[in-house]
Amino acid sequence: MENELQARAAHNAEIRNRADVEMHALGVDRALINTVVDTFYARVLEHPELGPVFDARLSGRWSEHTLKMKSFWSAVAFHDGSYGGKPVQAHLGVANLTSDLFPKWLELFATTLDDVVTNEKAKAWFMATAQRIARSLTLSLFYNPALDDPNRRS
Repeated sequence: MENELQARAAHNAEIRNRADVEMHALGVDRALINTVVDTFYARVLEHPELGPVFDARLSGRWSEHTLKMKSFWSAVAFHDGSYGGKPVQAHLGVANLTSDLFPKWLELFATTLDDVVTNEKAKAWFMATAQRIARSLTLSLFYNPALDDPNRRS
């Protein structure tokens, strides 16, 4: 049992080390994550369509949310276990959240990256990751398998 725990700890450390090397090569660090998250969510709050949806859910808790998002992005980048939330469950039941808001979220995210990330490799990593997140959340929250039923197609 002890050997298994040591092996698992060594494996996890190797995963974190590889992630650190990969992110360093891409120019992604925690300071950049902080800048992207702070800038992006300040813009979300001002966005005419995204702002009201987010603010209705996060009013009075924006700083808590941005800290959570920094942990989330850090965990994604560095595999450091700093985020322990459940993104799909967190978005269930959000008033006025619709699937058509995700492309707007991605567009605002891309604009934010263009404005604050100078390294093209880092920008590409952030955008590809955001696209995977948006797709995953969209499928998890809005996908209806009945709509793919060939018998329902005209």
